[in-house]
Amino acid sequence: MTAEIADGKLDRLRQAVARYPSALVCYSGGVDSTLLATVARQVLGEGMSAVTVNSPLLPPREFERATSLASMLGFPLRIIAADELSLPDFRNNPDDRCYLCKRHRLTLVIRQMKSEGFAVVLDGSNADDALGHRPGRKAVEELGGVSPLEAAGFSKRDVRQAARDLALPNWDQPSRPCLATRFHHGVELKPELLRMVDAAEEALEGLGLREFRVRLEGRDWARIEVGGHDPALLVEKENRERLVKKFKDLGFRRILLDLEGYRSGIMDEA
Repeated sequence: MTAEIADGKLDRLRQAVARYPSALVCYSGGVDSTLLATVARQVLGEGMSAVTVNSPLLPPREFERATSLASMLGFPLRIIAADELSLPDFRNNPDDRCYLCKRHRLTLVIRQMKSEGFAVVLDGSNADDALGHRPGRKAVEELGGVSPLEAAGFSKRDVRQAARDLALPNWDQPSRPCLATRFHHGVELKPELLRMVDAAEEALEGLGLREFRVRLEGRDWARIEVGGHDPALLVEKENRERLVKKFKDLGFRRILLDLEGYRSGIMDEA
């Protein structure tokens, strides 16, 4: 993306946000929502606030990173607690899990918006999200959320370039979707299994890996997906032995390395 294109899309993004006197911005700490929150702060000033939904689906370290980043970048942040696992339909992990989750969270955020008098809820979906399997977009449309990045034509690549131009520290941060994406549809989402997978991923991160997933296969089989040059770290004998011990201590009986590497949305495949 050239500088002219980047500037043009940023101008369109600012114009899309400026349509509203105030806004509550859905913020996860990822690059999309960070860019949106930053631009909304620039455009609306005191008329904006970010909001993060904290739930069992969000690893504690990701929550801490998001709150720390908001503090560093200087925009206000509200915290809303949610427990999607209390919803039987969601806990059973159906194909429309993402829709159910997004609708539940947005309902809470809209309630917060109305109680504080904000004009609109802004969501960080980008134009690429319209091309893939993103059931959560339906909930945004149904409940009246607005997606300025998508409206301004931002692809994921555009988002990263604009974030880099604005010197946002997470411009190249790998995506970190919620922990439910580590499970096949139809597998009940139990708190202990979420914590088990999260601890396994924390161990991978501790080795220096950047892009990875631990997918649960059956009750106690872990399938590790890694991207880029990260597989080399798992070849080292010391790292491999350390991971095997950690995973088995967590309760995994088998630890598999997926030779196809990391693939987004793999659990949505038939």
